[in-house]
Amino acid sequence: MKRVVVGLSGGVDSSVAAYLLKEQGYEVIGLFMKNWHDDSVTISNECPWLEDSNDALIVAEKLGIPFQTVDLSEQYKDKIVDYMFKEYENGRTPNPDVLCNREIKFDVFMKIALSLGADYVATGHYCRKEAQEITNPDGTKQTVYKLLAGVDPNKDQSYFLCQLSQEQLSKALFPVGELLKPEVRKIAAEMDLVTADKKDSQGLCFIGKVRLPEFLQQQLKPKDGFIYEIPKDASVFDSVQPLESLSKEQELYQKAKAFVYSPEMGKKVASHYGAHFFTTGQRKGLNVGGTVEPLFVIATDVKQNIIYTGQGSNHPGLFHSALFVKESEIHWIREDLALQKGQTMSILARIRYRQPLQKATLHKVESGMYVEFEQPQSAITEGQFVSWHIDEQLIGSGVISKI
Repeated sequence: MKRVVVGLSGGVDSSVAAYLLKEQGYEVIGLFMKNWHDDSVTISNECPWLEDSNDALIVAEKLGIPFQTVDLSEQYKDKIVDYMFKEYENGRTPNPDVLCNREIKFDVFMKIALSLGADYVATGHYCRKEAQEITNPDGTKQTVYKLLAGVDPNKDQSYFLCQLSQEQLSKALFPVGELLKPEVRKIAAEMDLVTADKKDSQGLCFIGKVRLPEFLQQQLKPKDGFIYEIPKDASVFDSVQPLESLSKEQELYQKAKAFVYSPEMGKKVASHYGAHFFTTGQRKGLNVGGTVEPLFVIATDVKQNIIYTGQGSNHPGLFHSALFVKESEIHWIREDLALQKGQTMSILARIRYRQPLQKATLHKVESGMYVEFEQPQSAITEGQFVSWHIDEQLIGSGVISKI
């Protein structure tokens, strides 16, 4: 009998995952991950650690499976929380949920599970895994694992797993990926699981819904600065030179290059408490009124502590038709499909969770990878992950870099 360790989070998805695996004949063990938690910045009742742990225990008892809690708070602080502080301090906007899956659930947690004799680790993610045998150029056979979108288009969570490796995928199971969310809740209700009607958790992975400014201010000190508004017709939005006069790589560079602003280009409209607390595309929290259209952050300069804004969601400062990923931050789930210098690939891409997939082309260059979109994209944000897909299969990802 194959042994599976399920990451029981105290939510309905992992609860049903454990039930389904037991029904399929696996020996199931439930583990609850205690990660970093700070009540001082968590919005009350959104993600209470003790309640989640207790619900996970009740589910395990109901299903008749062994249960224990593992304390990963030290590793979580080192690998996720400290990384977040550093990224924000440098003016980048990290995605802790993607990192949590790569560094905690499918690394630290997976190693603990394997030490318990597990053959697999299972989670409640809405995605699917499929094995396929391929023939390598040298004629040898190889099994590759595909990461596929979940059947429920409203809940597909494959994006959050975009940094997993073949080794991690080989030992992962996603039992609810074939189901719609209402079907998962129906199963939980039929089994009388305590989590059947529990609200989905929100906010940072295993931290909960936090007041981000207070969270960041634990280590990043407030620093007064000014907000400037850049008009839509600013000369900075004009092309440096006609694109037809450039090589393809030069053209991609121009398309991906960040606009460079200075206070002289616009007008001072307000003050702020720290540029590192804000991110591209942000609308809330600026506390600036009296404009015809809402103001959006179009850029932050953490060195000069300046926030640049523009009026309206169609402001040209929000849009780029390409982005860049450094060589060191390119990740292929399907390593057999990796591009070599000079090669291109037509793909679908997304730059944030829940964004509809966008038609795009990968361009591999010596220094990294350009992702060129068919349609300009709003608020491409440095530090976030771009994922690339072929149909419903997620084949790779990378961290968006500023150039």
